[in-house]
Parts: sequence; C-alpha cells; structure tokens
Amino acid sequence: MIIGHGDIASVLPDRDDLTFFASGVSNSAEFRELEYKREIDLLMTVRPRSNHLVYFSSLCILYNPDTRYSKHKRTMENVVRTWFYPYTIMRLGNITWGANPRTLINHLRIRRAAGLPLDIQDTYRYLVDKDEFLHWIDLIPSWNCEMNVPGRRMLVADIVREFV
Repeated sequence: MIIGHGDIASVLPDRDDLTFFASGVSNSAEFRELEYKREIDLLMTVRPRSNHLVYFSSLCILYNPDTRYSKHKRTMENVVRTWFYPYTIMRLGNITWGANPRTLINHLRIRRAAGLPLDIQDTYRYLVDKDEFLHWIDLIPSWNCEMNVPGRRMLVADIVREFV
C-alpha cells in the first residue's frame, strides 16, 4: 500500500508486504502547525499497524537539528517506533526528480526561471536520484530498520551548475 501522491509516492512499487507512508510535510520551511498535525493524524489512521510501515524522514535531522521541520521529523520517527512493528525509517537527502516546487532543485529552477536571485549558500546538501532511491527500497529488510540514504554530497553552488 502507498499512502501519498507526491514525488516519492509516484515512483514507489506497490508491494503487499509494505505500507509506504509517503504523505507528509515536504516543505522544510513550513511554518503552519496544522500541516505538522495533519501528518501525525494521518499516520495514526494507518491500519493494520502490524504491516511493515516505511516512513520517509529527512537527513536534515542529523545536520540541521534545531529547525521546526527537523523537530517534527524526529517526533514522527518516535511515533513510528512507538506504534508500528515492524517498521523502516528511511532518512533521505534531497530528491532529484519530481514536480514539487518546494524541493531544493525545483525551488532553485523556479527562481532562476523567474529571474530572481538564487540564495547559494556555502554549504553541502545531499542528493538522491530515483535509481538509488529504488535500490534502497529493494533492500528494506523484514525487521525494524533505520536507513540513512544520503546519495551524493554536493555544494549548493555545484547543485546549481549541474541541475539548475
């Protein structure tokens, strides 16, 4: 079962043995508390809880832990650990596919197309392409698991040169 309709959900294989929870807060700059509450409420409706749940989290909880988004992702991970068995928590870098305007690459593309300045921070981000993502999906074990899927580590300036 696949819960969600966004960029991640669009490439997932529908498997009987896994429930993919790919519906949640996708904007790391989100400030509306209702969006965070909506994700928790939706997760708590997933049944049966004995089916293997795959929750998509973010690597940002490791390198940028004090943002509202990171705190929410840590909360969601704890909810998954508490209420679901078995589970996989998959922490992802930034994805390179899809149409969501809030992903890093699409955000930068939209700004460039509009002739707006790009805020190119002197920092690294992690990019996961679709093939690597699906490779890791195929490696999900049947037991509880937490997977960090960083992909390529790139400077934001290099991301702009290659993808924007």
